[in-house]
Amino acid sequence: MPEGHKIHRQAQYLAAAFAGKALAVSSPQGRFAKEAATLDGTVLKEVFAWGKHLFLDFSGTYVHVHLGLYGDWRAKSGPNARLGLSDGSRSIYLSGPTTCELLDEGGVRAVLSRLGPDPLRNGSGDKERFVGAVRAKAVPVGKLVMNQAIVAGPGNIYRAECLFRTAINPYRKGKNIAASRLASLWEDLVEAMGEGLRTGVIDTLQTCYKREGASETDRRFAVYHRAGKPCPRCGRVVKEALLEGRRLFWCPNCQK
Repeated sequence: MPEGHKIHRQAQYLAAAFAGKALAVSSPQGRFAKEAATLDGTVLKEVFAWGKHLFLDFSGTYVHVHLGLYGDWRAKSGPNARLGLSDGSRSIYLSGPTTCELLDEGGVRAVLSRLGPDPLRNGSGDKERFVGAVRAKAVPVGKLVMNQAIVAGPGNIYRAECLFRTAINPYRKGKNIAASRLASLWEDLVEAMGEGLRTGVIDTLQTCYKREGASETDRRFAVYHRAGKPCPRCGRVVKEALLEGRRLFWCPNCQK
């Protein structure tokens, strides 16, 4: 499933390409045909992302998209194209999303109310909200960072890498982590995901640990998909386990 930085990049592209234009809206697959017909010929006002959710605002009527595991935006149509947008010279098609639905403003507010703060938005009070939500839970922080109601956007890579970068053990319960450490975790999510948004690539390995001639995984990550290899910080072996059915990577020696 794409992590939040990719959804924000898609929002930026769609806004730059289509915002302010009256669009031809279609559903080549047919599953969104009725909804597409109500939007056809209307102006796309803006596009924005919150975590892994994308919203296209057609002047108060919103298309809400969640890509899930298989969804993507493509330049060409196909048999699975749920939604098509065209300004006459450029087109884009949405295929395989988990969610593609029409919402009014109340519906958008309802979706956003279920989501935690987004590090890529980093609004006033978001850090404090994140810290408070984590410290209220007797649950491993490695689970909480993947809970979109706690923090919207991070996935498995940013979970592993940002917990490593802040030296927090993913099995430590939220209520047992100092507020200052969680504040540092939020700030690191903001930094790491912001870099991913800027470059389009998740490269979270800090410069001091980069080595010439390393494999792509070893060049980009400290622990993610590096089970059995030496930790770049302490040299001990990186471990892997399943947490809530998702692969978890960490260094038991230097993440406390």
